[in-house]
Amino acid sequence: MFRPTYPIALFEFLADCCERREHAWDCATGNGQTARALTQFFTRITATDASAAQVRAAEVHAQIDYRVAAAEASGLADCSVDLVTVSQALHWFEIDRFFDEAQRVLVPGGVLAAWSYALCRVDAACDAVIASLYESVDACWPPERHIVEDGYRGIQLPMPAIAAPPFEMSAQWSAETMLGYVRTWSACQRSLRESGRDPVDAIESNLRTAWGAEVREVRWPLALLAGRV
Repeated sequence: MFRPTYPIALFEFLADCCERREHAWDCATGNGQTARALTQFFTRITATDASAAQVRAAEVHAQIDYRVAAAEASGLADCSVDLVTVSQALHWFEIDRFFDEAQRVLVPGGVLAAWSYALCRVDAACDAVIASLYESVDACWPPERHIVEDGYRGIQLPMPAIAAPPFEMSAQWSAETMLGYVRTWSACQRSLRESGRDPVDAIESNLRTAWGAEVREVRWPLALLAGRV
């Protein structure tokens, strides 16, 4: 309910980068959002996640083969995949080992793409309130969060990069929906567990005032790494 969806233009771009559109591997698929989007462009998708619970909860689709597997050991055959995607998860991997696995399973000319997003943008007033919440729970974010904040700029792909246009997610949200969204932040949930106090309560009034009663556009710029073997 509180999660934005990736733009279809991103998947169109990645599909256009591929010489073939037969088989895509969506790694760390989570709820399967990216895997389902890829069904519009690829004949079949293998969607893996290290969490068996995530795989069980993913939405069934005739073109998607869901499997429990680590990012670094997919179980896929050599040179069998045209596109590998990782959405909002690369920072959790053993990155060098995953890159070795991606290069093993990709066909010659195949594409690897990984993207992430950090803080959303609304307008100056709302952004300032949201940033204050983010900073207030800074100690509750895992260390890997800093890789996301850096927009993956510190990660070097092991293959030639593909130049990509900018992409962003967007949604039309009320203040109520935004408050629900920030309450899903893992740092907010951890802060609540450890302190017994909901950190969102401290900014709720200010956010409602800055937001107003209307629906506003919320944007999440994507940081995209893409390369071709």
